[in-house]
Amino acid sequence: MLAVRTVSAQTLEYVDVPRPVAGTGEAVVRIEFATLCGTDLHIYEDDYTSELPLIQGHELAGTVVEVAPGVEQVAVGDRVAIDPLINCGTCAACRQGRGNVCPHLVVLGCYCDGGFVEYLSVAAPKLHRLPAGLPSALGAVAEPAAISLEAVKRGRAVAGETALVLGAGPIGLLATLALHDLGLKVITADTVADRVHMARDFGAGHTLLIDPAAGFPTAELAAALGADAPDGPQLVIEATGVPSSQLNAINAVAPAGRVVQVGISKQPSAFPMNLLPFKEIDLLGSRNSQGLIPEALALIDRHQDTVSGLLTHRFGLRELDQAFATMRDRTQRVGKILIDWEVEA
Repeated sequence: MLAVRTVSAQTLEYVDVPRPVAGTGEAVVRIEFATLCGTDLHIYEDDYTSELPLIQGHELAGTVVEVAPGVEQVAVGDRVAIDPLINCGTCAACRQGRGNVCPHLVVLGCYCDGGFVEYLSVAAPKLHRLPAGLPSALGAVAEPAAISLEAVKRGRAVAGETALVLGAGPIGLLATLALHDLGLKVITADTVADRVHMARDFGAGHTLLIDPAAGFPTAELAAALGADAPDGPQLVIEATGVPSSQLNAINAVAPAGRVVQVGISKQPSAFPMNLLPFKEIDLLGSRNSQGLIPEALALIDRHQDTVSGLLTHRFGLRELDQAFATMRDRTQRVGKILIDWEVEA
């Protein structure tokens, strides 16, 4: 079968490898769709902790074509989304049900070979059936949607509260959608006008266009908060990974509020330490998801038209170089790039 291997920085090889068979407890999935995220681009550029060569691909959907004897979770013909996380199951985090931060965590397509292949053998519990009316292409969005849901759950979102989402990339937009779906008043902010405009479609009642040179728009934020949350939003989700944005989150959140850091960066962050105890803020990290692919699929299914708006580009498996070049192009709006196995190069 065909596999695409990243062998060095910005260098792909299209290779023929043996088609897998279903081992004990496994099923073989014919991969049909994948979406790309920033991690994929970093791996492609050899700017990540992954070791090359590597077959990338971790946001995946396809159809089950083989199951091992005794597998009951899925059957041949099922359309599925794949949970790419493989945790040890025995460490302290795993024993708490938090395998998403297992120190021995392996992620398909990031730390071991993943889904840029025609067929992939996967442990059956990591496969989740798509809702009957959900297009398979949208099933590939379940993994990033689950990341957004994890941030929302970490923030203990409550209907009727006001939430601020900083960053309107795919994770921030999907978090906006999830918060709106739960009944929160959502304010979404970004530095890019197109993203800010799109946040309205995802349920933001108010949006803020931030000029980094001018600082955080406190007057505009206060107007958006209004009488519902005069002391600040009860929940802030920081989805950019920019240190100054984290400072904005901590400054903006209401006393006794929660800030969830889901944006990732290696950059050091600094904020006045007295803000945490004086406002008694809960500052929370959020990584991956704790088995939230089924909830993510249900969210996407309820909002198919909205989520479809994330898919701004479509390429074939043999067009991955072009797909990554598009991700790096700052002259056009890029949401989620869809890789479609049926597209011919």
